[in-house]
Amino acid sequence: MVAIRVIREEGADPAVALPSYETDGAAGADVRANLPDRGSILLEPGQRALIPTGLRIEIPAGYEVQVRPRSGLALKHGITLPNAPGTIDSDYRGPLGVIVLNAGQETFEIAHGDRIAQLVVAPVLQADFQLTEGLSDTARGAGGFGSTGRG
Repeated sequence: MVAIRVIREEGADPAVALPSYETDGAAGADVRANLPDRGSILLEPGQRALIPTGLRIEIPAGYEVQVRPRSGLALKHGITLPNAPGTIDSDYRGPLGVIVLNAGQETFEIAHGDRIAQLVVAPVLQADFQLTEGLSDTARGAGGFGSTGRG
């Protein structure tokens, strides 16, 4: 298990739970809206907003935190994250906000304390990008989108 250090933003509601795993086998920890006015935000269809969590986190070197949509919100209401998965780098110490998009057809209300996304902790490898004169051959070659079949 990896330890992620968390602090609350000044003025954040301490009654809003920290990110938590809802089941023993969950890969993502649910993160909640922590709205400064303790109210709610209405998202019209097609609208996006940065939802504050009231948190700052410290991720150990060699890891990232991925911010992903919650499948129930996506299926039932069309609520998703336009940059999914979002990445929080280990050297970032600023406020944790979640960009939420209403891709549904009805206005959606995000209330103070609602679970809005999930956080997945993942190891990171950095590459050494090297300019070369050529690349090795493969069966697929330079085939692009949809080149391996229908889709």
